[in-house]
Amino acid sequence: MLFNSFEFILFLPAVFLLYWFVFRERRQQNLFLVAASYLFYGWWDWRFLLLIAFTSLCSFLTGIGIERGRHRKALCAANICVNLLVLGVFKYYNFFAGSLGDLWALLFGTHPDWATLNVILPVGISFYTFQALGYSIDVYRRDIRASHDVVAFFAFISFFPQLVAGPIERASNLLPQFSHARAFDYAKAVDGCRQMLWGFAKKIIVADQCAVVVNQYWDSYAQMAGWQVFLLGVLFAFQIYCDFSGYSDIAIGCARLFGFRLMRNFQTPYFAQSIPEFWRRWHISLTGWFRDYVYFPLGGSRCSKGRTVRNICVVWGISGLWHGAAWTYVAWGVYHALLLSVYKLLGVSTKPATDAPATPRRVAGVLLRTLLTFVLVVMGWIIFRAGSLEQALDMWRCIATHLFAHKGTLHGTGKLGWAAAMLLAEWLQRNRQHALDFPEGSRLFSHRAVRYLVYAALLATIAGTSGEVQTFIYFQF
Repeated sequence: MLFNSFEFILFLPAVFLLYWFVFRERRQQNLFLVAASYLFYGWWDWRFLLLIAFTSLCSFLTGIGIERGRHRKALCAANICVNLLVLGVFKYYNFFAGSLGDLWALLFGTHPDWATLNVILPVGISFYTFQALGYSIDVYRRDIRASHDVVAFFAFISFFPQLVAGPIERASNLLPQFSHARAFDYAKAVDGCRQMLWGFAKKIIVADQCAVVVNQYWDSYAQMAGWQVFLLGVLFAFQIYCDFSGYSDIAIGCARLFGFRLMRNFQTPYFAQSIPEFWRRWHISLTGWFRDYVYFPLGGSRCSKGRTVRNICVVWGISGLWHGAAWTYVAWGVYHALLLSVYKLLGVSTKPATDAPATPRRVAGVLLRTLLTFVLVVMGWIIFRAGSLEQALDMWRCIATHLFAHKGTLHGTGKLGWAAAMLLAEWLQRNRQHALDFPEGSRLFSHRAVRYLVYAALLATIAGTSGEVQTFIYFQF
């Protein structure tokens, strides 16, 4: 079920009313959330419910077994292997089988008839698998106690607002919230609706509109000038940001309607002044997951520079593969690993000075670093979006060799105006939870009429720009 679908418009208020006014006791609410979440997830294909139930049951039983202290390491390792095996079969088996067949053909001249699986990739499997794995590892490390409430645990894994595209919640944050009684808070619910509205605005007004242009011109890059190809990459950069961060805003706001607090997943990443800072601001839940469960156990940066670079490459190679079973995603991960390694080897400070005086020289430096970071990110997004490595390299070559050529046309760049307006709003509200979280005491937005005018304008623009329903990009991961 899509957030931007007619079914969800009916689903959400029905679940909200039943949750608060019929199932008022905590365990009843948890059980109802499990049922509602399974309905939400099973809307695509009910067979996928068996996978999420299997993942939930394995991790729940593993947590109890680990806490009892017998064969702790073996149990944790077994649960990790089982979950990664399920993820590997459904998401990566055909990719690796096909790649191995291509390598065999290259070496021996014949292409073997490897057996492939005719399976559909379950929506959001990477997200809920990582959430379950994080729980098991935290119990093993004794960072949290194992859950003995099977209903609360199943609700934690399947909670529908963040089930299919995150944020990837830590058990230490979300799981205890299912163990406490929840009371309806009107102010939090209203703020949740505002954040959902902002998320829908980013998705429908910016992401979907940019997607129309990107999809129309992407494969015609050979007939375009280099600056147009780069501008196409910029459009995709805003598409993927507003698509994914819009989903996160909807998820966080939706969770607040039911009395839950989810972590912030984006924090104005396109204003970052370095690649490391960008990744501290983009998809924060996944970056933090890889940092705590992969990078730090490998040694992190508390080792020699050579091993630090190795650790960075391992983490980002896995991160690229996490995003999809294609060599373009692996290349995208390697690209960012190389950039991060350069920052690390050169010892470049990646923490912006917030208390330094705003001299003209410093402002110019900030603008140049921000622009350079954005250009590097856009070049990476071209790899990410490309249909093949050859296409990505061709587009890079076009940008490098035909930057100011006079050929081709690119219509629809006016969509960048909506993106610029969105960026400005988020920058002005960068210290708030979301762009519609108006500060108390504001002379302008203290008036209810002004706030309602903003909401009405967004709703009218959404209605005026909405077209064919487009799925969220990260659903495929």
